[in-house]
Amino acid sequence: MAKKNDNAGTMDLFEYMREANMEKEAPLAARMRPRTLDEVVGQEHIIGKDKLLYRAIQADKLSSLIFYGPPGTGKTTLAKVIANTTSAHFTQINATVAGKKDMEDVVAQAKELQGMYGKRTILFIDEIHRFNKGQQDYLLPFVEDGTLILIGATTENPYFEVNGALLSRSIIFELKPLPMEGIRELIKKAVYDMDRGMGAYGAVIDEDAVDFLADISGGDARQALNAVELGVMTTQRGSDGRIHVTLDVAQECIQKRAARYDKGGDNHYDTISAFIKSMRGSDPDAAVYYLARMLYAGESVTFIARRIMICASEDVGNADPNALVVAVNASLAAERVGMPEAQLILSQAASYVACAPKSNAACNAISEAMQEVERTGNLPIPPHLQDSHYKGAAKLGRGIGYKYAHDFPNHYVEQQYLPYELSGREFYRPSGNGYEVKIREHMKRLKEEAKKER
Repeated sequence: MAKKNDNAGTMDLFEYMREANMEKEAPLAARMRPRTLDEVVGQEHIIGKDKLLYRAIQADKLSSLIFYGPPGTGKTTLAKVIANTTSAHFTQINATVAGKKDMEDVVAQAKELQGMYGKRTILFIDEIHRFNKGQQDYLLPFVEDGTLILIGATTENPYFEVNGALLSRSIIFELKPLPMEGIRELIKKAVYDMDRGMGAYGAVIDEDAVDFLADISGGDARQALNAVELGVMTTQRGSDGRIHVTLDVAQECIQKRAARYDKGGDNHYDTISAFIKSMRGSDPDAAVYYLARMLYAGESVTFIARRIMICASEDVGNADPNALVVAVNASLAAERVGMPEAQLILSQAASYVACAPKSNAACNAISEAMQEVERTGNLPIPPHLQDSHYKGAAKLGRGIGYKYAHDFPNHYVEQQYLPYELSGREFYRPSGNGYEVKIREHMKRLKEEAKKER
């Protein structure tokens, strides 16, 4: 059982029994919560043994922290691990129910502990994004003077939701969805563990049920463990006296059908390929359908948004420059809003990109240019284009003869921009679609009028 960490010293027998009973009756996800860093699954990018956070926790030398990530990825878990390892007084509040009076009480106690015992106080605020600006501002001076070491947990992007002054005094750690293999490990431990898991119920879980729950949970350990607990508690024993958690039971408990979609397998790549090709092929209906399949199967919103942005540039390009603007803003909005509302934003972006006029001219341009650079290497840059903002540049011939475009009609003048060895070479060739028609006409007009001026 996690130790009680306050200045009152040891617990009496009644308190001990009460906490023991509370832990026993707690939901499975709470009982299975890791107690030490070594028990934590995933997040090696921040708590690997060579990482800053691991070293800081082990050395009990923490500064203020913000844990940011999707639900069920271990934000509260890490806070509890810190509570079990730190010598500081640890206290916790939830921003959904706490008010200013609660914070005032915490600050008063922290000042007393610091003044009388030289003991630091760590304040863990779950869902810190729920605090308004005034509540966050109240904490600032106490974080700044060391009265409190703040640990905030949020599912929302802290750069949008947390006071900038608090952010500047905190280290932000982004937690990632747990890997599928990690979720599998947790599920099996939860079913068979006799101490904190469901082992006493004599349950068994089929491998395909484990795979399904690990996949459909989308990296959310709490969701997977809740489904396991519901399956074990509501399933009748079989003729062998065991509780069998099958794929059908798992599907019913998590209320999702096992879509044929393995994020690491061929079907994953088939679906995302069909999604991209539908947008490229100007079929918004198919694009939205494949979007729905990915969302239903728990695909990462960030991954989907990234593919829409790439398609907006690769396949729409300058035929509709606004497509990339829509895609980028959709990515930011989806990340900030989260599911389920993010599906509306992604649908808008996908359908816009699908309906936009298409051109891969910009894509072809960089592809050909990269091939040319690989073939010819670093060809000499024409001297008149080279930097002339340093002493002695003129003596080297740098910048001499450069024509400033804004000094000429239409803000355009013909001169050698490419290396001389590539004179006349074209990389970007605007298509006859959408806005690129105007681009092509504009470039043609500039060159024709420049010839007349000569």
